[in-house]
Amino acid sequence: MIPLRQIRARHDEHTITVYQAYNPEIGEYAAAHGRFAPTYHRNRMTWVKPSFLWMMYRSGWATKPGQERVLAIRITREGFEWALAHSGLSHFDSAVHPDRAAWTATRHRPVRIQWDPERSPALHALPHRSLQMGLSREAVDRYVDEWIVGIDDVTALAHRLRTLDPGARAAELPAERPYPLPADLAATCGLSS
Repeated sequence: MIPLRQIRARHDEHTITVYQAYNPEIGEYAAAHGRFAPTYHRNRMTWVKPSFLWMMYRSGWATKPGQERVLAIRITREGFEWALAHSGLSHFDSAVHPDRAAWTATRHRPVRIQWDPERSPALHALPHRSLQMGLSREAVDRYVDEWIVGIDDVTALAHRLRTLDPGARAAELPAERPYPLPADLAATCGLSS
């Protein structure tokens, strides 16, 4: 049985893959250069998602305006775990915080954690949740300047999968598996045990 909240992602010993969708100008530059352009807007929160299907749901299989390029971004596990260690939940959760004051004390942190329904190959909501991580301030700088080790444009894959029926689609999805976390980080981001 899948826990209510669990990070599932493509990962290896050194990296984890997260997804973002951008307009063609931003996406094509990043894929071609393996980094974001110097003009990348660092002054707003940028959301990354380890779930490919959640990214497909959010971007409409890379068809929504401003989200026509989907990037698979490999970042260091050290960076990902730094982000989790410096995060706070977007919403109060009594299973994580003893009271609202404790939750409010996390609002200054540079990373926001949000848990949204994971998606099936047909993009229907599933009963378990998928991680979204909003990076701001210092976290965005670290992400752009330090954590990224590779960027792949997976737009063509998104478009091809969109044409398949959900059964055939499931067989071709990127393989995601549970991401192991130390207990303290799991507690910080509200993972289910």
